[in-house]
Order: sequence, then C-alpha cells, then structure tokens
Amino acid sequence: EDVTYKEDVWVGGGNAGPDVECIIGGLEVATLVFMQFKVVNKKFVKLPIRTVDTGYGLDRFAWLSQGVPSCFHAVYGEILDKILTIARLNIKNDVLLSVAKYSGLVSVDKTAKRLNARRQIAKLTGFDLDELDKLLIPIENAFAIADHTKCLSFMLSEGIVPSNIHEGYLARLLFRRIYRLLRSLNVDFERFYDIVELQVDYWSRDYPHIKDMRDEIMEMLNVEEEKFEDTLKRGEDMVKRLTAELKMKSISHLSEAKLSELYDSHGLPPEIVKETAEAEGISVDVPEDFYALIANRHMQADKPTEEEEEKAEALLEAAIKDLLPTEQMYYADAYVREFEAKIIKVIDENYVVLDQTYFYPEGGGQPADNGFLTFGNKKVEVAHVQKVGRVILHRIKGASVPKEGEIVKGVIDWDIRYNLMKAHTATHLVNGAARRVLGEHVWQHGTQKSVETTRLDISHYRRLTPEEIHKIESLANQAVLADMQVETAWMSRCRAESQYGFRLYQGGAVPGKDVRVVRTGDWDVEACAGTHLKSTGEIGFLKIVYTERIQDGVERIGYRVGLHALKAIQQQERLLWKVAEILNTPFEKLDKTAEKLVVELKEANSEKRKLIKELATRDSTVCMTEIAGDTQEIDGITLVKR
Repeated sequence: EDVTYKEDVWVGGGNAGPDVECIIGGLEVATLVFMQFKVVNKKFVKLPIRTVDTGYGLDRFAWLSQGVPSCFHAVYGEILDKILTIARLNIKNDVLLSVAKYSGLVSVDKTAKRLNARRQIAKLTGFDLDELDKLLIPIENAFAIADHTKCLSFMLSEGIVPSNIHEGYLARLLFRRIYRLLRSLNVDFERFYDIVELQVDYWSRDYPHIKDMRDEIMEMLNVEEEKFEDTLKRGEDMVKRLTAELKMKSISHLSEAKLSELYDSHGLPPEIVKETAEAEGISVDVPEDFYALIANRHMQADKPTEEEEEKAEALLEAAIKDLLPTEQMYYADAYVREFEAKIIKVIDENYVVLDQTYFYPEGGGQPADNGFLTFGNKKVEVAHVQKVGRVILHRIKGASVPKEGEIVKGVIDWDIRYNLMKAHTATHLVNGAARRVLGEHVWQHGTQKSVETTRLDISHYRRLTPEEIHKIESLANQAVLADMQVETAWMSRCRAESQYGFRLYQGGAVPGKDVRVVRTGDWDVEACAGTHLKSTGEIGFLKIVYTERIQDGVERIGYRVGLHALKAIQQQERLLWKVAEILNTPFEKLDKTAEKLVVELKEANSEKRKLIKELATRDSTVCMTEIAGDTQEIDGITLVKR
C-alpha cells in the first residue's frame, strides 16, 4: 500500500511512449516505458516494432523494504556478511547511509566526474577525501566480489566456458577481476572457492540447476586458476624483459597500446603489469575503462561478411523480391530422390527458382544437395542450392537453360544426400554423448557436416583425453545400435521452449515464431532445420577420427559414419600392419617392440653424448700438450704461437 503507481508519458533519446512509474515516499523506484513512437519534426511517428523499456530494479524494492544500508545487503544477506568477515572489514552503517543520500545525485560516467563526485560527497558529509576513500574503497570491492561471484556462478552453471572470445571472455574477465579484488583486500585466493560455494547454496533455493552444476563449476574454476597462475608466472618475466628493452631505448613509459597487447595476447592484467613495470622504473597509466574497451573488442570478434558476398546476395534479393516462397518439400519427405516442379524464374541463366523443391539449400552447417534438372532431352547440373529469404535458388551449370513456366524433373544425388542425412543425425548423437561424458556445460559451438568427415565443435575447458574420446564414441554407437526413432515437428517457439528449455538451441538461435524440433528418442532434442534419418540405426557405425583444440574453450571432434567410418579403421589398420612389417614384429606385439626401440634409442643417444664428451676432452689435452712448448709470455700474458 506504500507504492504509488503513476501513469505518464516518457520522452527521451528520440523515442517516446506511455509509462508507469512506481513511487515510494516520493522516490521514483522503477519505471516501465511502453515504447511506441519516435519523434520526427516534433511529431510522434509510430515505431515498426513496439518494445517495453524495463527500468524495474527489483533490488531497489528489496533494499527499501528491508531498510538495510545498501542494496547489496538486501540481495546478498549472509553472503555479504561472510565476505566482510573474510576480508576483516567492518562497515560503518552511519557513514554508508550518509554517503548513500548524496551518491544518487551525482554522475559517475567518466573518471573526472567520478573523482569530482567523491569530492562533493566528502564535502557534504564532512569527511576528508582520503579518509572517505579509505573507508569506502574496500567496502566497494567487497560489494563487487559478491556481485561478480554470483554472476560467474550463474554463467558457468548455464554452460559458459571461460575463454578468449565472446561470452567465454566475459567469464574469464570476471574471474580475473575477482582475483584482483581479493588481492586488493589481502585475502588468500583459496577463500574464493568458499564464497562461490556460498553463492551456489544461497541461489540454488530458487534456481536448483545451480546446485546440480556445483562440481562442474568448481572444476572449471580450478582449471581457470591453473591457467591464470601459469600466465602470471610467464608474464612477470615477460614484463621484466620488456622494461629492460625500454630502458635501453631511454623510454620511461609503457604505452597504452602495449598494455592492451600484453592483456590481449598474453592475458596479463594491467594492474600486474603496472606493479611489475613500476618496480623496474617504468611508469604505466591504466585507463579507467580499460576492461570495457577490451571486452567490447572481444564480443565483436565475429568474422566480417565479405563485401563481394554481400553485393551478390543483394542482387539476388532484388531479383526475387516479388516471388512467392518456395515450397520446401524436403521437410515433407527427405527420402524423395526425384520430383517434378515448375520453373518460376530464371536469373542471369545461372539460377532457377522452382515452385517446389526437394533439393536442400546450404544452411546450419549442412552442405547443399547436388543433382540434375532434366527437361525434354536436355539436362543441367544443380551445382549449388541456397535460400535467400523464403525463396530457394538452384545454381545450374550446362549448355541449355530451362525456360520460365517449363516443367522440369529434379534428380537428387542420393549418395551425397543420404550420407549427409547420416552425418547430421550422427551430430546429434555425438553432441548428446559429449554432454553425458563431459558434463552439462557442453554446448555445440559449431558444426560442419560432410559426406566423408564431419566435425562438431563443443565448449569444454580442457583438452579431451583418450579415455573421454573413447567414452563419447562408445555412447554414440550405443545410440546408433538402439535404433531410436528420429521425429520432427513444427512447434510454436513458446511451446517448444516451455517443453524442452533452452537446450533446444544447441545449434544457435533460430528465427521465426515457429521452430522445427528434431527429437532423437530420449537422447537429444534440438531446434534444427537439416535433413535427418528416420532412425539412428541407419547410421550403421560411427568412428571418431581426430580431436583438436581450435581455440581456448572449444574442442573439435571429427568423425565418420557408415562405410566411411569403416574405411577410416581400415586405413589405420593398414598403417599399423606396415609399421609391424618395418619393425619385423607380430601385430599384437607392436606396442612392446616400439617401447623397446625407444629405450634402446635413448641409451644409444646417451652413449653417443658420453663418447663425444670423452673425445673432446682427449683432443683438448693432446692439443695443449703439443703447443705447450711453443709459447711466449709478454707482460704477464701467455701467447701461443700457431
């Protein structure tokens, strides 16, 4: 009953809309703006997309309702108390309340303004600026630790793996910032894990999945700590070498560009660089927004679209803008090999548009179908198929070009299509197997299907071991042998998300109100637009042929299916038989023979080094004996005549 809801109109930034303001005791606590208009020449013009601009800080309501010194006390409660105890900090509530009264009245978007704001607050509260900093900075750091450890716990629980790009980079940034904050409070880093445990226990009351992910969260953090410690050990020596080089050139300051390079390329936090460099007599200035600049750069690390590709697609879009959508018959039946269709449009004698098609267009990591179009006694090759908007274009090669309105027969290269269907279905099995072996943090990071060798990229915080690879392979083949039904269905996005959760988007976000859900028994469910088998048994057999670390936090698994998998095993066997023949040993004793050869080689190399040393010693002794009598001493220096 203490909340007053006020309806008004909000205008700002060139946009406007009706709003609802939530007011308590004359204080505006929250505002919801229903953005409907943009302001053009002092007039309201309707926006094509209406949005809700939500300024509903629930922590503000919690803070006001509890009457505690800060929103951090309201949100984190016992966790904050524990952090303050660990850091041996004692908050003076009267000081905090006094400062809070004025803090909301000042702008803090720039460093100069922040310093000026603190100066104003010090004056208003009667504190000396240095004294106020001494009181507030440690407390602010404790608040940040509470906020960051919560955020990091949630990020890792939802499958984000610390790395050098995208959301993984933000997780790494948080980890390293927590490290610095604990260091600034002289808290041993081991206590970090105690704080994370508290966060997991505290928030799992409302978000049970966090508790289920506890072991994976802790393991990822341990691995990240090992990586960071290794970075710091290498980094200190690197900075010392760099400062020595700068001194040789009479340079006394480390540039901002070099500071960014040390962080970006070597993971060295600027605070550590500053501390080490200044101990060596080289000054370092760390920009206030250093981490924001770096984070923005990493979040925008996507490869730019090639200019020529953009131009080509724009031309095609212009050519098909008035066409009706192509009927995607490959969804009705992926096993159809031949069909009839009508030519709707011919573009530059290179592309044809059909009213319906069973040719699958490239997309979602699955290559396009190939095949032929026949008309009369003529035939053209379908070299590529692509989807532009809702229209499917077939790129053709051949001496003849069909005419608009003509009926053609489409013939799909079934060998390619069927192998791609096997590869695509197998990808769902490998992904599910990896998640079961490695943990719930595993998410599909990318995939490229192929007739011969398909690859799947997954998020994981360390290299796959041979044992893990074999487990993934075995589980995937068990799913093949189970001959599970593969079912597809179009569902509304809301219903699909409600039924299957966000695991649905293993392959990335899917546009549109409706999504195509592919369910592989109880093994895997994913929103997917590719062509699939009717059952997993059709895959026949699956073999992982390689794994590699393509970037920090991402493992690539390469595998083959069906006869291509058998071919891979036969190639390996032929190689092993060849080695056994060279070593003149039975196949089953190959490992023992190889081990024996390695031992013998090491012994031979050791003996070789020993003989070289003996020869060198003997030769030098003989040489000195020969020349001993042919010397002359001048001013205490012995000269040897040659």
